[in-house]
Amino acid sequence: MSRNNSLEMDQLTDAAYYILLSLLVPRHGYGIMNYIEKLTQGEVVIGPATAYTLIKKLQDNECILLAGEDNNDRRKTYAITDKGKQLVSNEIERRKRMSEHGNQAWLSAKEEHDNG
Repeated sequence: MSRNNSLEMDQLTDAAYYILLSLLVPRHGYGIMNYIEKLTQGEVVIGPATAYTLIKKLQDNECILLAGEDNNDRRKTYAITDKGKQLVSNEIERRKRMSEHGNQAWLSAKEEHDNG
């Protein structure tokens, strides 16, 4: 799957996933990047180029919307839509299943190794 059609397939890149999670509460661009870094304790850092490219893509796909604009400091505040909430909810469940599959494969391989 190419990165260009990941939203069409109802699967998110890691960066898009974290952006949607950050927008469960409306935030501006810098707030999105800062929240993700704090949420992941620095494990995930999304730079401005990635963030704003994905924000535009998520807007185009009606997953987020421009919630407000402060003309004094040019900050734009974004919020998740119902479509975006459903997408991120589905993605959380999909990633849980993937984690379970990984754990099952790990245990199975260990048992095969121990018994073989």
